[in-house]
Amino acid sequence: MATGDPKSMDLASSDKENGVVDSPVQLDAGALFVLKSRGSWLHCGYHLTTSIVGPVIFSFPFAFSLLGWAPGILITLLQALLTFYSYNLLSLVLEYHAHLGNRQLRFRDMATDILGPRWGKYLVGPLQIAICYGAVIACILLGGQSLKFIYLLYNPSGKMQLYQFITIFGTVPLVLAQIPSFHSLRHINLASLLLILAYTALVVAGSIHIGNSRNAPNKDYSVHGSKENRIFGVINGISIIATTYGCGIIPEIQATVAPPVKGKMFKGLCICFGVIAITYFSVAISGYWAFGNRSQQTVLSNFMARNRPLLPIWFLLLTNIFTLTQLAAVSVVYLQPTNEVFEKWFANPKMDQFSARNVIPRLVLRSLSVIIAIVFAAMIPFFGDIMALFGAFGIIPLDFILPMVLYNLTFKPSRKGLVFWGNTLIAIASSALVAMGAVASVRQIILDANTYNLFANM
Repeated sequence: MATGDPKSMDLASSDKENGVVDSPVQLDAGALFVLKSRGSWLHCGYHLTTSIVGPVIFSFPFAFSLLGWAPGILITLLQALLTFYSYNLLSLVLEYHAHLGNRQLRFRDMATDILGPRWGKYLVGPLQIAICYGAVIACILLGGQSLKFIYLLYNPSGKMQLYQFITIFGTVPLVLAQIPSFHSLRHINLASLLLILAYTALVVAGSIHIGNSRNAPNKDYSVHGSKENRIFGVINGISIIATTYGCGIIPEIQATVAPPVKGKMFKGLCICFGVIAITYFSVAISGYWAFGNRSQQTVLSNFMARNRPLLPIWFLLLTNIFTLTQLAAVSVVYLQPTNEVFEKWFANPKMDQFSARNVIPRLVLRSLSVIIAIVFAAMIPFFGDIMALFGAFGIIPLDFILPMVLYNLTFKPSRKGLVFWGNTLIAIASSALVAMGAVASVRQIILDANTYNLFANM
């Protein structure tokens, strides 16, 4: 009986479902093992929501304090529309190439096929890995800070240091990192979506309660500071809001969808942006209403006054438990591009995914990747300032510049039409935002430099 390569047979059947001729392309181990194309549009929605929506939403009231009511709401709304449009363009490009028999499973595949091999190898690929791995470090750091917050609620004079909590929290993504494929995270990411709704409801309720209590701060919504500080504040506020919509792994998420892929990403985006509409605006409006220009970088900090909780301890405990649990899911999602690269380099696609030959390198490399992230998070607890700079140089180009360029090059809309010039203007405006965000981030790093200490107990 004749036999064939199962990878080529899987790809051929996928091609037939898409209505294209059988393709001889062989999948590498990274695509075959990590980016399995077996998910539905619902699963796509779960992955998208976890990759975009997270505890970063707690920074919205602070962003509003830099912008004011009208600009804050307007920029949040415009950014939501722009992000949905941008991600949908990226999805349409991926669908187009899949229909032609060349399904692109990674961001660097898109850049290589459309812009040329150097773009994928030397710019888009390294940029994406840096941003995603930076997000992993940031999640582990935030998880450690949440654990420390819980500890201090019950033991205000406790002596444990931040790096200890970071290490404790880091054991969770260390275990979850061993989950073999992106598709395998679908149930975790569904739980993540529910956790997002839960801690959003708690934060909104907490803000409203404090805002109506006798401990409520004076509600001052004016933007204070010198002219220079207000200008940089506006830039920082826009950058914070833009970054909260960042993803950077849209092609990898679409790669998890089983063929035929047409229309599935759009449905997934509708789920994700439905959650965004509920969470972003409710946290931003309730938090800024309650605390005004006294809003701190995370609204949870406003729930404490002079180290005294303004809400019941059980309420703060529950909020932080939901938050740090969801952070574990986010960290594992952003480990997937690194995991995929490890599999491509060190796994053997001709052997079973769970053979000793493939399991041992996977276990060692994924564990080492998370351990290094834990060390960086513990060593550099001021990583948020650095991540803001990474966001300016990475998230905005990947999510708001490249999609416009890739769409125009793929579909070649008329240069006299609205689509071409609309995409071009968005790319130019986003490039300007990169420059402004980079300047503002560097300025903030310089201002905060005197507080930087390795393994600081922040």
